[in-house]
Amino acid sequence: MKAVRSARGMVRISGVVLFIVLAPLAFAQQTPTPTEDQPQINKLLLDRISELESEVRQLKRSTADSPGASEAQGAVASFPGTLPDVAAAPGPSIAGLLGPTSVSGFVDIYYGYNANQPGSRMNSLRSLDTYSSQFALNLVELVIDKTPDASASRTGYRIALGFGQAINVVNATEPGKLGFAQYLKEAYFSYLAPVGKGLQLDLGKFVTPHGAEVIETKDNWNYSRGLLFSYAIPYYHFGLRAKYAFNAKYSLTGFLVNGYNNVVDNNTGKTYGLSVGWNPTKRVSLAQNYMAGPEGNDNNSDWRQLWDTVATYSPNSKLSFIVNYDYGRGDRIITPQGQLLPLVSAPVFWTGVAGYVKYAFHPKYALASRYEYYDDHNGFTTGSAQNLHGFTATFERIVASHILSRMEFRRDSSNQPSFLKGNNQAVTAQSTATVGLVFMIDSREDR
Repeated sequence: MKAVRSARGMVRISGVVLFIVLAPLAFAQQTPTPTEDQPQINKLLLDRISELESEVRQLKRSTADSPGASEAQGAVASFPGTLPDVAAAPGPSIAGLLGPTSVSGFVDIYYGYNANQPGSRMNSLRSLDTYSSQFALNLVELVIDKTPDASASRTGYRIALGFGQAINVVNATEPGKLGFAQYLKEAYFSYLAPVGKGLQLDLGKFVTPHGAEVIETKDNWNYSRGLLFSYAIPYYHFGLRAKYAFNAKYSLTGFLVNGYNNVVDNNTGKTYGLSVGWNPTKRVSLAQNYMAGPEGNDNNSDWRQLWDTVATYSPNSKLSFIVNYDYGRGDRIITPQGQLLPLVSAPVFWTGVAGYVKYAFHPKYALASRYEYYDDHNGFTTGSAQNLHGFTATFERIVASHILSRMEFRRDSSNQPSFLKGNNQAVTAQSTATVGLVFMIDSREDR
């Protein structure tokens, strides 16, 4: 019955349209010249048009709740002033098309200057920003990510592809047979097990939990990576990670992995790890990490141990502090002793501490500084037994919503001549200046 009324409404509306459009033409043909009855005719015509518009409004109200209401409204929409304009539906967004999957990434480019002017145009004792006196591509990264959710889907994944000198350094210890895998920064699958509030299991390649700094420039306070990031800790692991958050203040993560920086293991042993996260207040956080396992080539006997502590304090929204401490030991250096049996040294060790300060005096401007001390007691990580000091000052400006710029001055020094100057000279200090630009994208901004 409702469909019949809707159809009748459509017929009446069509009649209204034809009458209003054709009536003036019919009267014009019948009365080619003005007559004395013309004013009366015009009045009758206007009254009839007014009655028809009233009927249209009544039809609109009577059919608003019927299944055919949308069709009726579309039919009479050509009458100016009889129906309100319908707003156009918003177009599809990237976030809407991707659903729970997000896509993000960045392009990181810098120009570096070294006051020592080394003939190799390479900065000494630096990990990712190694080039000087030239423009350089640090890293291009593309991340496809889906976070597991108990209310939607308990499965997830993360794939991070990287291109540039940074990813070449990170994957430098992998054998060449990995092929395209050398461009993988991370690649793992996730499952949120129904245990308590949710136990997340990640299997694959993921970045290390150690340290105050990460591979991506945009997520650090300084442009360059510090001495502790470069020498005290690993970059990534391959294996199993299990994390459980008891509440907003406490979390616990366990690791069972191949070792340091290897998808293909270099021995038959496994490395174990544990991370404890504690956030007593919104302004204070503490992360304590421990990892131990055999890391020598075809050697399961000598276990390397690493303690890593990161404490963060933010007294207000503008000022923040970070302190990072690392201590590692356990490997043994085997040195030839003529034709006799090899000489095995006592376990080596290394230790370091770094302090960071950041002050964001404007939403788009910030100043950050870093001081580091690193003791490579046996020369196991840097290649020379030495004590290193590093100071870094960075000015940050957000040029646009997706562009981050940084200008940085850094000075490193050692008690040994560990830095190159000119073609062949070795000196005890190195000063550099760097300008970096990072362009970022993130589909989650539409959500």
